[in-house]
Amino acid sequence: MSLADSLLWTAMPYITIVLLVGGIIWRYRYDKFGWTTRSSQLYESRLLRIASPVFHYGILFVLAGHLVGLFVPDSWTSAIGVSESTYHYLSLYTGTLAGLATVAGIALLIYRRRTNGPVFLATTRNDKLMYVVLLAAILMGMIAKLTHAGGHGYDYRTTIAPWLRSVFTLHPDYARMDGVPVTYQIHIVIGCVLIALVPYTRLIHMFSAPVQYLFRPYIVYRSRERGQLGTRSERPGWERVP
Repeated sequence: MSLADSLLWTAMPYITIVLLVGGIIWRYRYDKFGWTTRSSQLYESRLLRIASPVFHYGILFVLAGHLVGLFVPDSWTSAIGVSESTYHYLSLYTGTLAGLATVAGIALLIYRRRTNGPVFLATTRNDKLMYVVLLAAILMGMIAKLTHAGGHGYDYRTTIAPWLRSVFTLHPDYARMDGVPVTYQIHIVIGCVLIALVPYTRLIHMFSAPVQYLFRPYIVYRSRERGQLGTRSERPGWERVP
């Protein structure tokens, strides 16, 4: 492995993490009102009702597959009786379906933005860059997977996964990336670019899950008394609930 490769697989992940964490902090402190999906539902909703769920469910399955494949050691899946061959075909079929759903969702969203005038006018250069990088990351991941689908496939859990886990232990084992297929390496680089862009695009909304909804008090709705048009006047004491 050359010096450039060793620097790439040592420095790149930490640069990505700094840009991600630093960008989130900066966006939260200085751009709270911009922390939004910048929804265009008011301009067009018919196609959005189809494209948005397809994209979001697809990308969620893609992320779940990456988390399992990269952070769950193969020894754990073997311990519960899942062989490497079974895992490979399960990952291949489910990952391909999730990738196709994500690509279909992105394609519909891009078509909607290109063919609907108000939505197109609301599309920024930032949005265009985000769509290009996101689509490139998904497509490159599918190409890497499908070009090594024969036999038992490429076992990235013995190379890429240990390297990534070593990054989080602050001892990057860059030698693990020696011999990794070029398609996988390109997919990783594009993926790092995408992660670094998250805080600076509308993708920031993924960190705004409405967790507080689980803990907020109930909203009580009361019916208006028959024949009363205005706001009911205040009454002292407790009222009987019919």
